[in-house]
Order: sequence, then C-alpha cells, then structure tokens
Amino acid sequence: MNGVPANDALDVRATAAALALGDDALILSHRLGEWAGHAPALEEEVALANIALDLLGQARILLSLVGDEDELAYLRDERYFRNLQLVEQPNGDFAHTIARQLYFSTYQLALYRELVAGDSPFSGLAAKAVKEVAYHQDHAEHWTVRLGDGTPESHGRMSRACEALWRFTGEMFQPVEGLDVDWAALEKGWLASVTEVLERATLGVPEGPRTGAWTAGAGRQGLHTEPFGPMIAEMQHLHRSHPGASW
Repeated sequence: MNGVPANDALDVRATAAALALGDDALILSHRLGEWAGHAPALEEEVALANIALDLLGQARILLSLVGDEDELAYLRDERYFRNLQLVEQPNGDFAHTIARQLYFSTYQLALYRELVAGDSPFSGLAAKAVKEVAYHQDHAEHWTVRLGDGTPESHGRMSRACEALWRFTGEMFQPVEGLDVDWAALEKGWLASVTEVLERATLGVPEGPRTGAWTAGAGRQGLHTEPFGPMIAEMQHLHRSHPGASW
C-alpha cells in the first residue's frame, strides 16, 4: 500500500486533518524515541520517553480514524506522509531537541485547545490530550529557560538551535483541510508565547524568515526534507522485513 485508504466513517476533509495531526504525532514520537539510551540524564530519559509515548497514543487514535494504523505507519511511502517538516528534523544535540519541542508543543497546545471548544471529530481526542500536551510544553519551556539562562556554552547552543529551526515554524499555520481554526489568531498567540519564553531565557527571538522562499512549508503536501527518508526507512524496517509477523 502506497497511498491512503478511504474511510467511509470520515468525510474527505476530516480524513485529511486526521492524517496531518496523526503524522505529526507519529513522526515526533519516533524522533523522541531515538533518545532512548542517549539522554543526558536518567530523569530526562524517562521524560522524553513519556512524551514520545503520549504522542504515539495520539497518533494511534488519529490514524485509526483513517484506516489500519499499522499499515499507515509502516507501509506508506515517504511521499504520502503529511507531517510538518519541523517534526521530522533530526534530534541534533539536546538543545535542538528542546527548541523543536518548544515550537511544536506550543503550537499543538494552542491548536488542541481550539479543537476542544469546537464540534469537529477531533474535539474528544483534543479534550483527552490537552493535559499531556500542556506538560510537553511546560517541559520544553523549563529546559529552554534553563539552557538559555545557563552557562555561556548552553546559552550558545540553545540560541543556535532556536535560529536553525525557526524557518520551519511558519508551516504550522498553513490551513489544514478539515480543521476550522482561526489560523492567524493561532499564529499570533504562538508567537507571543514563544517570544515570552525566549526572552525569559535571555535568548533573542530569531530574525530569520518564517515564510517564503527560504523557509520550509511543504510537508502537508508530502514533500519532505532529506533526513526524513532515512528516518522512515529505519522506522519501517522491521514491519517491512517481517510482514504479518506477531509476537
């Protein structure tokens, strides 16, 4: 299976939205899972694993709305994933992981709060997930301030990480088919929240563009960055090597 199966339970617009949100959660979960055995501290090993499991749980619910969750995760080709390019970026050093998490969880928290208040097929999921997403955002915020307002070394690494990932943040506010959200208001709130955290961390707000020719913005259309292919190959390797296996 290369594409996406039709699901009569959802209309086309809701299917597109479930796939976009599910792929965001699935891919970021896998990236965070790559820290297993490599986190800078034992407590952080547990924290990153818990965040990864929360996201995996969200992905399972969302992808199961579209079709078979295992087929969607492990048998789709790269071109058919609809996740943001931000979440597929490599972990880099710990500062890069934290910057990616701050940008994404701040966005996801604002989006899920909007969905809770609506009557879409995702309001129930959002109501259950918003508390865990708030924890993810709080965790990223804590580490952003700790590293930014820490040593010259940690400050420099956190500053470079925030700069490097800034160009991937504009894509988050491109309208997603099936989600009736005020994207402009969502982006305004995100920018205010992230700015407040960065300033508290003694970090400058990156000056680079967030939209336009020099930025990311095609993950929702199935176009992904170079690191995505190797990541997908590793994620799908076991399932593709032993189709139908159980244990």
